Amino acid sequence: MQTTFVQQRTKTPRNWSRFLGAIVLVVFFGASTPRPANGADNGAANVAEDGAAKLLPGFSWLFDGKTLDGWEGNLEYFRIEDGAIVAGNLKADIPHNEFLCTKKTYADFELRLEAKLRGVGDNAGVQFRTKRLPNTTEVSGYQCDVGTAWNRSVWACLYDESRRNKLLADAPAEKSATWTKKGEWNELRIVAKGDKIELYLNGNLSVDYTERDPKIERSGIIGLQIHSGPPTEALYRNIQIKELMPEK
Repeated sequence: MQTTFVQQRTKTPRNWSRFLGAIVLVVFFGASTPRPANGADNGAANVAEDGAAKLLPGFSWLFDGKTLDGWEGNLEYFRIEDGAIVAGNLKADIPHNEFLCTKKTYADFELRLEAKLRGVGDNAGVQFRTKRLPNTTEVSGYQCDVGTAWNRSVWACLYDESRRNKLLADAPAEKSATWTKKGEWNELRIVAKGDKIELYLNGNLSVDYTERDPKIERSGIIGLQIHSGPPTEALYRNIQIKELMPEK
C-alpha cells in the first residue's frame, strides 16, 4: 500500500497542487469573512453553553445571579432559580402586575439581558426610566415589552406603562415573530440616551424612537415585570448595564 501511494503522488503532482491550493483559498476567505453589521454585535454570542454570560467591556452586573442585592419588590412573586430571576408562578393566577425594581436610578445607559416566558400567560416586560406609583403595585414609565398582546408578538416593542398606556413604537410586524425564539432565551438590548431609545431583539433593531415630549422623564429605575393573569413565569438572567455619558 505504501508503494502504491508513492506512485500515485508521483503520477499526479498537478492534482495534489490543486488540492493544496483549494485548502489555502478556503482558509483565507473563511478567516476574512466579515461579521454582520446590523448595528448590534449579537450579544448572544457572549453567552456560554451553560447560560453564563461574559461581562462586556464597560458594563457592570445588575444581578449577581445569587442574590437580589440592589433590587426591591414583592418577593412573593420573585425568586432566584439556576442563576435567573423568576417572576410569577405556575400554581395560581397573578392578581396584579408585579415589578422587581432597582434601588438605583439610571438616565443614559445600555442595558443587556435575556428573557423567556413559560406557563399559560404570555406577557411581561422590562421597565426603564420608570418610577413606582404610590399605594399600588404599578409603575409608570417606558417598557420593553416581552411576549404577546392583542393576538400578536410584542417582543421588543416600546410600551408606555401606566402613563400614556399605549405602544409608542412597534417592532416590524413581519419580522418580530421570526426574530423571537419562542420558549427559549431571547436577548434584549436597550439603549437610552437623551431623547433617543433603541430596542434590539436577538441582535435585530426592533425600535428606533425619539421622545418629543419634554415633560417625560429621562431617568428612573429599571424594573422586571410579571403581568397579571393566569399562571405564568417570566425569567430574566445575565443582566448587565453600562452607564453612558450624556451628550453636551
